[in-house]
Amino acid sequence: MATEPQSAGDKRAEAEAACAELAAVLKRAGIVLPSLGVDPVSYGYAVPRPLIELGRCNLETTHRLIAVLDRAAS
Repeated sequence: MATEPQSAGDKRAEAEAACAELAAVLKRAGIVLPSLGVDPVSYGYAVPRPLIELGRCNLETTHRLIAVLDRAAS
């Protein structure tokens, strides 16, 4: 059974939900990425391919993120 392709609105909702979920998980780990969001330019493709923009963060936040990912990968 073939599945129907997602509409642009469905993809946008999925991307926004994933972004919010990532923000919540990072917050529980004590990490806030202030520029975290859905990249609006990525909606310009003929086939919707939304991208999550992680953005920039300071060195302290980078070290926290490295530590959390390192623990999770162990």
